[in-house]
Amino acid sequence: MASESSPLLAYRLLGEEGAAFPPNGAGGSGVASARKLSTFLGVVVPTVLSMFSIVVFLRIGFVVGHAGLLQALAMLLVAYIILALTVLSVCAIATNGAVRGGGAYFMISRTLGPEVGGSIGLMFYLANVCGCAVSLLGLVESVLDVFGADVTGSSGIRVLPQGYGWNLLYGSLLLGLVGGVCTLGAGLYARASFLTFLLVSGSLASVLVSFVAVGPRDIQLAPRPGTNGSSVPPRYGHFTGFNGSTLKDNLGAGYAEDYTTGAMMTFASVFAVLFNGCTGIMAGANMSGELKDPSRAIPLGTIIAVAYTFFIYILLFFLSSFTCDRTLLQEDYGFFRGISLWPPLVLIGIYATALSASMSSLIGASRILHALAQDDLFGVILAPAKVVSGGGNPWGAVLYSWGLVQLVLLAGKLNTLAAVVTVFYLVAYAAVDLSCLSLEWASAPNFRPTFNLFSWHTCLLGVASCLLMMFLISPGAAGGSLLLMGLLSALLTARGGPSSWGYVSQALLFHQVRKYLLRLDVRKEHVKFWRPQLLLLVGNPRGALPLLRLANQLKKGGLYVLGHVTLGDLDSLPSDPVQPQYGAWLSLVDLAQVKAFVDLTLSPSVRQGAQHLLRISGLGGMKPNTLVLGFYDDAPPQDHFLTDPAFSEPAEGTREGGSPALSTLFPPPRAPGSPRALSPQDYVATVADALKMNKNVVLARACGALPPERLSRGSGSNAQLHHVDVWPLNLLRPRGGPGYVDVCGLFLLQMATILSMVPAWHSARLRIFLCLGPREAPGAAEGRLRALLSQLRIRAEVQEVVWGDGAETGEPEEEEGDFVNGGRGDEEAEALACSANALVRAQQGRGTGGGPGGPEGRDGEEGPTTALTFLYLPRPPADPARYPRYLALLEILSRDLGPTLLVHGVTPVTCTDL
Repeated sequence: MASESSPLLAYRLLGEEGAAFPPNGAGGSGVASARKLSTFLGVVVPTVLSMFSIVVFLRIGFVVGHAGLLQALAMLLVAYIILALTVLSVCAIATNGAVRGGGAYFMISRTLGPEVGGSIGLMFYLANVCGCAVSLLGLVESVLDVFGADVTGSSGIRVLPQGYGWNLLYGSLLLGLVGGVCTLGAGLYARASFLTFLLVSGSLASVLVSFVAVGPRDIQLAPRPGTNGSSVPPRYGHFTGFNGSTLKDNLGAGYAEDYTTGAMMTFASVFAVLFNGCTGIMAGANMSGELKDPSRAIPLGTIIAVAYTFFIYILLFFLSSFTCDRTLLQEDYGFFRGISLWPPLVLIGIYATALSASMSSLIGASRILHALAQDDLFGVILAPAKVVSGGGNPWGAVLYSWGLVQLVLLAGKLNTLAAVVTVFYLVAYAAVDLSCLSLEWASAPNFRPTFNLFSWHTCLLGVASCLLMMFLISPGAAGGSLLLMGLLSALLTARGGPSSWGYVSQALLFHQVRKYLLRLDVRKEHVKFWRPQLLLLVGNPRGALPLLRLANQLKKGGLYVLGHVTLGDLDSLPSDPVQPQYGAWLSLVDLAQVKAFVDLTLSPSVRQGAQHLLRISGLGGMKPNTLVLGFYDDAPPQDHFLTDPAFSEPAEGTREGGSPALSTLFPPPRAPGSPRALSPQDYVATVADALKMNKNVVLARACGALPPERLSRGSGSNAQLHHVDVWPLNLLRPRGGPGYVDVCGLFLLQMATILSMVPAWHSARLRIFLCLGPREAPGAAEGRLRALLSQLRIRAEVQEVVWGDGAETGEPEEEEGDFVNGGRGDEEAEALACSANALVRAQQGRGTGGGPGGPEGRDGEEGPTTALTFLYLPRPPADPARYPRYLALLEILSRDLGPTLLVHGVTPVTCTDL
């Protein structure tokens, strides 16, 4: 994280719904002055306030009354097991490094990447928004219980009209108050958090004392909504004091209609309301930047807060079950006030809790939104959320959140929103568990949390339990939230995100790839599963772009390495010049849209560098088995960067993001006639070296003339019909009969077949030419070849051509070597090469029929033409002195043939067995 430049550093959150502190930068006195909070004030207080929401005062009776004591305790146990598992993950991540502004969003995004982190961060933001609405609705409900015009009982002060519209108005007014405070500054809430904690604790203490000190009494119940209170006899709930019969009656479940919504309650719906009151466990972790000793304070303070709230909830469940009948519990959710020694103190606690929770939720939501906006994950949509005041308060994000909370208030019922809020929190908790699980499974050396009370088992159980409870609570909300998260992740993936956060996905991939590379045993290789693994040597990619893409099509899912040799001697250089070049080559791979690795080396000569790359490129069973080179001729180099749309660049020479354009990173092609880095002698020697190392060799000539549609990633179905011609015979040493089907000839067939399987080449017809001597009977060799093609499952057109007088040399052929190693003279060899070239060119424009448009091709051509020709590449001569003559014969053989691949294979690549 030393290179972290995210604007998230500008803010810290006071817990999950906490207050912001001024930015403290990356070092210096600012950090020292900010780290002054103790475990109690920095972790315990904000976490307890977040977990003691309005539910603790207004929904204890709801949970016990509908679920009964036993199921209520089971719900509480399940909820806190889920929370405890997540707490372990939070503590592990928080003690592995400083958690900066954004809380859960920061932890998830810096672990799982911006795609998942951004989507989860937005979900967590929505959870805080809905949580703010729930707190406000609970506050309105508690206010109307005392001051509502329809309130019953002698203690009611009937001054406020009631109804959906009025309730919405009251919630909106309270939201305006809360939003105004948040807009002016969150520090006010931060300074008052301890006072709020004292008020809530005092109110709860008075409730606990009242259970013991107050005698039995009848409490009048409010009439059901929609009924005429004057015509319905008053109903009463009973506070019996500690009574065994009351406890017995309250042990079992008694699910009934919720008197506020009229909906029938179930285990899932009651659990949703209970769990919503237990959220807020990440409040302490979000305070890591302000804690004196975060590695100790976060685990200790969070565990203390969770244990304290768990104890209070259990105590309230037992006391309510012992002293209140089911009617009171189900019909009066605010019965604490009716049994209190001093009811105003309960009201103070309710109002303080609700206001504190709503303000902290709105503040937390705005800080998460501000962090999302600063990371620029959603573009201009969240641009106004970046606006901050002079004191650093993100009032733009506050206004965004205020408007969204206002929309949520339209739901109007606390219990209606509880399930949605719970599902969103569970999604965030599952993501935190998944982040910790990923870090643990990746076995990254830098994942060294000081909190060790966790394992991958607890993380996995936490993920599973969160997902399970999501669907138990609300299958619709759970499915919708996951769908929304998927859509957001897809959107962020399409937009692209920062690459400097250090995603755990890369660590996981590394871990798995290393493991499978070790299992990829070269001793178990079989010819059935052979695939080309290419090393393409590139001098200047400006002139090799078509070949680079053609090689990408030939790899058939195999390894593809772009190799480049930089000339030099490390002893005479101050630093390695190769390392800074990797960025440019990787950018080239991205823009060319090829799936290739990059391997660069420094060597005194290109030939030695090629030897280095052939030996050391790849790893384990994934090493290049085929060397690909451009052809060595006198054709003037072309600059394909100027004509390829993918490499169109701004005039000022920079790309988006300010990185240098490729035109400034790769030099222009050499001028015609200028000296080359590789001599003809070394070029042929490089081919000979590869064959000595048992590598196949492919020499590519005139690939720049390939039709553009053939190098694209499309299907090629609308492209002009072309032929791919294969000559599996050494034309510099002609032989008739079936003897031509050697290892190299089969390798040519395999490479041509692989190319025909590429979508862009599907419409091309594969033609195999069978050369006959003057005395050879036509038809026999063709039948044998067709039988072989049938066994090899290769669909191709076979054509016999008569090889002229050049075949009748009258000289015995050697079993090893080729023509140029034989005893013929240079003039005879050149004449044979010219004859072979004329034979190939004569067949290129001929076809058995036209494409979809008839026998005539485009531009008046007679039928389809040859798009690519595969020729047999003879071995270089044993005598290095004859290398230049060998290269000259290859030039004559492939002259004016258009795009041509000269191929020599040394390894078996085909198999007729299943």
